[in-house]
Amino acid sequence: MTGDASRFPEPGVQRIGMLNWYGTRTLYLKEVRRFLKVHTQTIWAPAVTTLLFLVIFTVALGRGGQTILGVPFATFLGPGLIAMAMVQNAFANTSSSLMIGKVQGTIVDILMPPLSPGELLLGYVGGGVTRAFAVGAAVWLAIALWPGADATIRAPWAVLYFGLMGSILLSLLGILTGIWAEKFDHTAAITNFVIQPLSLLSGTFYTLDRLGGIWSTVSHINPFFFIIDGFRYGFLGIADGPLAWGALYLLAINAALGAVTYAVLRTGWRLKA
Repeated sequence: MTGDASRFPEPGVQRIGMLNWYGTRTLYLKEVRRFLKVHTQTIWAPAVTTLLFLVIFTVALGRGGQTILGVPFATFLGPGLIAMAMVQNAFANTSSSLMIGKVQGTIVDILMPPLSPGELLLGYVGGGVTRAFAVGAAVWLAIALWPGADATIRAPWAVLYFGLMGSILLSLLGILTGIWAEKFDHTAAITNFVIQPLSLLSGTFYTLDRLGGIWSTVSHINPFFFIIDGFRYGFLGIADGPLAWGALYLLAINAALGAVTYAVLRTGWRLKA
């Protein structure tokens, strides 16, 4: 009896290590399986929508051999559309997951297990980033098959770094939105009045030298611009702005936003009430 009892920790002794890998992995897999279950809507639909953007803007603005940054318009446009689809879907994944949990009352299934705020953060952000890269791969494939668009990756590190920074940034914003929102109209408002305008003012469809005044200033402080510009550099080898500054800028924003999100999760604001 004594030998058997010695195999078990004393009452009150911590049985989980510094990080609950099993719980974090379970939450991550739940998030991934949630969007894979409806992959037609969550992965392939964004690819079709983005391809329609490419077709429309190429037909409207890309005729006559127009070039931007020394490349055909369709080639310039493609990487920005991929990055835009990635960040929008990262936001949609985390915000919708939390909102559905709150509305259906299943959020308790996430809060009851022994998961720390940091582990919740890792699980949700991991799911958002995975969906972003799945959408990015689908959109890249669609653009690569489009005649006249060159989707060759020339700097993989830039594609991975700026794609990851953008996906993390929007995943964190999605978590904060999902915590704050009380109904789906609130998340739609953030999408329509924050995410979409910042995406459209990010230089996806133009270069900054075509802007002036306040719009140029707004674009230079818009993190979406640095996400898309750095991501585009991975395909074209050409940047429209300071690449190193953009990389550091995004890292700083993600660090600050991650700290805020961690603090909010730790308080349980609008989750444990």
